[in-house]
Amino acid sequence: MLERFKPKSRDTKRVPVESLYEVVAAVFEKMGVPREDAEEGADVLTMTDLRGVETHGVSNMLRVYVEQYTSGQINPRPNWEIERETPGTAVINADRGLGIILGTRAMDIAIKKAKTVGVGIVTMNNGAHLGAVGHFSMHAAKQDMVGMCATSAGSGVLPTFSAEERFGTNPISIAALGRNEAPFLYDAASSQIAGNKFTLATRVGSDLLSGWIADEEGTPIMNETPVPEGGWYGRLLPLGGTRENGSHKGYGMIMMVEVLGALLSGSVPGMFDSEKFESGYKHYFAAYDIAAFTDVDEFKDNMDGMLKMLRESKPAPGHERVLYPGLAEHEDEQDRRANGIPLHTEVLEWFDSTTSELGVPALKTM
Repeated sequence: MLERFKPKSRDTKRVPVESLYEVVAAVFEKMGVPREDAEEGADVLTMTDLRGVETHGVSNMLRVYVEQYTSGQINPRPNWEIERETPGTAVINADRGLGIILGTRAMDIAIKKAKTVGVGIVTMNNGAHLGAVGHFSMHAAKQDMVGMCATSAGSGVLPTFSAEERFGTNPISIAALGRNEAPFLYDAASSQIAGNKFTLATRVGSDLLSGWIADEEGTPIMNETPVPEGGWYGRLLPLGGTRENGSHKGYGMIMMVEVLGALLSGSVPGMFDSEKFESGYKHYFAAYDIAAFTDVDEFKDNMDGMLKMLRESKPAPGHERVLYPGLAEHEDEQDRRANGIPLHTEVLEWFDSTTSELGVPALKTM
């Protein structure tokens, strides 16, 4: 994550991983979520913060989920069901269940199918927010799979040359493991930045960079600009920003997720009901069984070779080293498991208020 979105150390306190997990699980239970599901939700959010992905961890998302459970937007006890199924595929109706809780179950179905026929693909309609999609790709990767996950999510992104928002940020992830190197995990929005970066920028007092958003007429803003008043986000540009810099490629990736997540789940793109979002979030989970394609040991050795060569590549002037997707997050996880997860004071204040209101144990700090 860019340094401009990270809080200064003077504005943070570290909390033990175990305390964060237990408090988050308790908050979910107070929302009417069964204990097993609450633990799943806490695991996803805690792991997201461990990996330094604050946009989709407790800092931003837990408060949103509390609001949506309270308003009835999310069903705490969904009666999810498989609507259509073949040996290699399945379509799930999530019954408005929270994606971060149901996502692992969907990926488990994909993994089981992949072990039988080589590839398993599960789509999900009528769902709620999926969180960091990379979590579910990694879940598959840990079982000798190549995992892939994507979500058709909300609104706020402009097609190239458009003045009207038609898409969500539509993140895509893919994960694969070597043997000794840190995992490869690509997890990114198909827009210039994830929408939740607006909240982080507001919290730490950073401006938005040029080419990230457009003005009211759809013209890209090509200078640094403050976060819009109220923390609003919209008129986000596709990955690439401008047509000259390749925004048509990001635009195409966004549409690809609509096809895989929305249309293949038997639902409609979010643009059809973007104001009310009646069709919910739509998700895509895929597991590719490595053994169905090649020798697993050979695959892992080759992954290690590629990742090591990238990591040891000569850096360009002004840079300390070359990274690959997942390396920095892996390092953050090692540090935070040992030394606690840094949370901004504004986030800690929210926790204090919420835990007191709900009557759950307070979050501990180190």
